[in-house]
Amino acid sequence: MEIVRRYCERSGGIELQTYSSPRSGMQRIREWQPDVVLLDIEMSGTSGIELARQLPTSCCLIFTTAYAQYALEGFEVNAVDFLHKPFFYERFERAMQKARQWVRMHDLLRTSESAVRQLLLKSDYKTISVSIDTILYIESIDNYVKVHLADGTSMLSKIPLHIVEGQLPQGEFIRIHRSFLVARCRIARFSKTEIILEKDGKALPIGRKYMDNLKLLKLRK
Repeated sequence: MEIVRRYCERSGGIELQTYSSPRSGMQRIREWQPDVVLLDIEMSGTSGIELARQLPTSCCLIFTTAYAQYALEGFEVNAVDFLHKPFFYERFERAMQKARQWVRMHDLLRTSESAVRQLLLKSDYKTISVSIDTILYIESIDNYVKVHLADGTSMLSKIPLHIVEGQLPQGEFIRIHRSFLVARCRIARFSKTEIILEKDGKALPIGRKYMDNLKLLKLRK
């Protein structure tokens, strides 16, 4: 990997970390979530193809190997390029240009998806955007809703609960009471009378009218 280190220094703007142990490297990848992973195919006791299948989807993959016969398998696991050793700087730089383009497109897609997963609410004469993925539950209080978030904060908006429910992704939230709408993925456990939320263990009551919703939840969990 010394040649890759020199090429990265020459290219500039690249922070490189190298690992000789596949296990340690994969653990670090999961923690660090790097933009680009350069991976060999034949390693002692480990297949780079199999490791590639375990990479986070946010990582762009480039194979670096002396074994050209693996090129087809490499592209089957969505590698953006295949550097056949030995390779020169110009070839390395072309691969990095492909990786940069892949990362830019991935970031644009992620930003677009994030923008879609927003709940827009009026609060204090302002429109506030709330990430749907941060919502624990939504509480109806008279003509208002109180949106409770995973970080412990909340916000109040003058809008009926059923209107908010119609703006949320179908199937991701469940009505458990006339006053409560809960994110499915935030439910730690439930009984016949209440659900317990993950994070802070808060208990919310289950209305008799909504018990069938919980039966559906039980089937899906």
